[in-house]
Amino acid sequence: MLNLYSHPSEIRQVCREGKLDIPTPGLALGFVQANLVVLPYSLAFEFLLFCQRNPKPCPLLDVTEVGDPEPKLIAPGADLRTDLPRYRIFRHGELVEEVTNIRSFWRDDLVGFLIGCSFSFEHAMLKSGLPVRHVEEAKNVPMYQTNIKCISTKIFSSPLVVSMRPLPANKVVRAVEVTSRYNRAHGSPIHIGSPQMIGIQDLNQPDYGDAVTVYDGEVPVFWTCGVTTQLAILQAKPELAITHAPGHMFISDLKDEDLTF
Repeated sequence: MLNLYSHPSEIRQVCREGKLDIPTPGLALGFVQANLVVLPYSLAFEFLLFCQRNPKPCPLLDVTEVGDPEPKLIAPGADLRTDLPRYRIFRHGELVEEVTNIRSFWRDDLVGFLIGCSFSFEHAMLKSGLPVRHVEEAKNVPMYQTNIKCISTKIFSSPLVVSMRPLPANKVVRAVEVTSRYNRAHGSPIHIGSPQMIGIQDLNQPDYGDAVTVYDGEVPVFWTCGVTTQLAILQAKPELAITHAPGHMFISDLKDEDLTF
């Protein structure tokens, strides 16, 4: 049975067998989780440029060879076609399907991008005595579209998406200290406090993921989120794009500490 300390290879194998279809927060604590974007080679450079211009929400961990689903840098032997719990299929900017593997969609011209995820610093938060509410409540992290704009390329543009973790006011500074070390997993928060200032009207209505409890005396703390890339795909309208379903991440063999500076 999978638990907090299952090895990434175990979790990927269960995904490959089609037996895991849940969000991955809290799984394989201590190992790096990653967002997935798969695009045709004809768009790969442009998307790489978008990530380079927006390193906070889009910190690149690995890029596969054309047509090869193996992320050789962060999980040798893994298969991006099968080793995530759930995927999203986009055609011409429309979400058309969610599936548990993408073997039937894979083509010889596709390139996979693995992008850092804030789940990767949650183990460090827990070890530091910081609450991680969505883990406590066995939910997916709440994610929200903001009024902050990313730096565009000719093809890709997007508003910023953020994830939120509520913290007691006296622990916010410690959370900044802990997460700022993980610059390839979104690093320090981008906003603390009033959600309205960044265009979020209701914390109980996340655009992705699940609402979590915010107790009296707690402050909402927001980190950039790799789901930003999914909005960029919606606006670019490529003929085919594949991503992870929000919260259903790829779990790599990298240790969280590999992402610190």
